Amino acid sequence: MPITRSKSMDIAAKAFFSSPRFAVVGASQDPTKFGHKVFAWYLDHSLPVTPINPRAASITISGTAHPTIPSVSALPSPEETSVSIITPPAVTLAVLREAKAAGVPAVWLQPGSFDNEGLAYAKKEFKASVGGAGGMGGEGWCVLVDGEDGLRAAGQELAGKL
Repeated sequence: MPITRSKSMDIAAKAFFSSPRFAVVGASQDPTKFGHKVFAWYLDHSLPVTPINPRAASITISGTAHPTIPSVSALPSPEETSVSIITPPAVTLAVLREAKAAGVPAVWLQPGSFDNEGLAYAKKEFKASVGGAGGMGGEGWCVLVDGEDGLRAAGQELAGKL
């Protein structure tokens, strides 16, 4: 599959990373899961991030336990928080509806987290939504692959393990 960059998706990634706070829905304690890897990516880049997982009290990364919250609606400042979503497509649409109701401005749908209905909803309902075909990794727009370009575009300092 050829690597494609979409100007509109680059703009959405810039808007996503312009938020002062971030959250990861589907953050996982299991280091083999993308919910763990994406949450760790935010920490590695020194970004303020909240793990969201209704079944885990905390997520441990590099020996530090990070308390979770159970849902997007529990975010202290949802209107200032961009949300990465790493849930099965059957769960993602409900997460998107909750995020919209809470006032979340931007979402990033990780590869495998959405179906056509979820992607269409995200594109229609949020100030910025990143997801779908494209990106640099060939699997679709992924924070792990495309996140640093979005950070640079938003004027964020790159920090951490680069």
